[in-house]
Amino acid sequence: MSSIPFPRGSDPALGLRTLVIGAGAAGSALVRDLHRAPEFGLAPVGVLDDDPAKAGREIDGIAVLGTLAQLTDLAVEHRAQVVALAIPGLPHHRVRELATAAAAAGAAVRYLPSFLAALRREVVGSDMRTLDVNRLIGRHEVHVVSPDVRAVIEGRRVLVTGAGGSIGSELCRQVHAFDPSALYMLDHDESNLHRLQLEIWGEALLTDDSLVIADIRDRPRIQQIFRDLKPEVVFHAAAHKHLPLLERHPSEAVKSNVLGTDNLVEAALDTGVERFVLISTDKAADPTSVLGASKRLAELIVQANARDARNLGTGVFSAVRFGNVLGSRGSLLSVLEEQLRSGSPVTITHPDVTRFFMTIEEAVGLVLEAGRMAEGGEVFVLDMGEPVRIVDLVHNFAEQVQLGAEDVEIRYTGLRAGEKLNEALFSEGEERLPTAHARILATVAGGSAGPEDLAGGLTGLYEAAAVNADAEVRDRLADLLPGYRAPEADPVPALSAPYPDGF
Repeated sequence: MSSIPFPRGSDPALGLRTLVIGAGAAGSALVRDLHRAPEFGLAPVGVLDDDPAKAGREIDGIAVLGTLAQLTDLAVEHRAQVVALAIPGLPHHRVRELATAAAAAGAAVRYLPSFLAALRREVVGSDMRTLDVNRLIGRHEVHVVSPDVRAVIEGRRVLVTGAGGSIGSELCRQVHAFDPSALYMLDHDESNLHRLQLEIWGEALLTDDSLVIADIRDRPRIQQIFRDLKPEVVFHAAAHKHLPLLERHPSEAVKSNVLGTDNLVEAALDTGVERFVLISTDKAADPTSVLGASKRLAELIVQANARDARNLGTGVFSAVRFGNVLGSRGSLLSVLEEQLRSGSPVTITHPDVTRFFMTIEEAVGLVLEAGRMAEGGEVFVLDMGEPVRIVDLVHNFAEQVQLGAEDVEIRYTGLRAGEKLNEALFSEGEERLPTAHARILATVAGGSAGPEDLAGGLTGLYEAAAVNADAEVRDRLADLLPGYRAPEADPVPALSAPYPDGF
């Protein structure tokens, strides 16, 4: 594709290439505001409108390129990374159609009027995605997903596990935009599935095969689903993920995160799945928690079977590691917003604790790109720059919702068992490999149990978890993952509030 010049005020260094939908008052105001507030991270490259007579006009130097019906084609042509919907009062079904068209071009979607209010400093805490994300995560948001993903999904039967969760539901919405022949959404929570079907299709009759109620721990049920539905692409997002709970209930972590993954991988191999992507966590790198250990074992299961599949010339199995995802259910921002709204103290484990953060758009884009780029056995990681001090993120968040330091009380609780002061994206023994995407790295991760040791060790681990022998489960996790040891409780004691060098 030939290089497209940037319109006036659209230096790509200022942010993501953005198409604005709507050439009326709201859209015009948005274009002007984006030019005045480049630190927000969006650079307008064109405007679309439902009135064809407006084509060819300019708004603050940005051309009206065409109509809404041309959204997908124009987003691809102009390499749009974000589509901002700026037509107030647009019917819900039209919003859904435009969001689908944007996703088909590999673009994320932002909305007005709340988005415009954010630029005018009228942010409300409940509107997470109106915040200046670049300031919160300490770097520019990265556009990850490309239109080339369509070749992996279009016309294929796709299964998403954990479909009702934050990542799973966003995956389903974006996969749907790439025209799979079937989209199967698997979750054990029927209410989440009902809500998701309503969001994607505008109705939820609950009478077709797209919704699958199942527990990934149930091996016969998973085998039945794969035999009957014959998925060709699988995105595995189902997991337990709350670190402190899993420290207290390690058998449950093993049943869902390890055995559940094993069940899915076995069924995928048996039925000839073309591509399988596991969603993991940065806590799997040199794990110190049950959560990290269970997800590291899930990665090893995928990698061991990827070698077998590669030798047989069958499916491609890979994994992705996430940092903390902003905007997901139970994420830091949602908890922080609730605490500020209620007037409760903001709880932080330690003043020096850091984490890697990413947006839901980045997370889902990483999953889709991993499915496209994988050759088998890789663990993909988004290059997220430097980790962010959580206390700095709280500070930035408070400023954006118009709160001063005196309005925020911070209470330090101390690191909990299994938590690290600083996370890492790779284990010490893992090699960082470049990929076709400049901001995505990969590793083939070694240094843990080999395939034979892994298979034998997993049998004993599953047997211990089945009878809820938590102490034995911890010991067997340590046997399977040299270097992992169950941490002592309260590794860093709680600190008094306010901390001397805090907010």
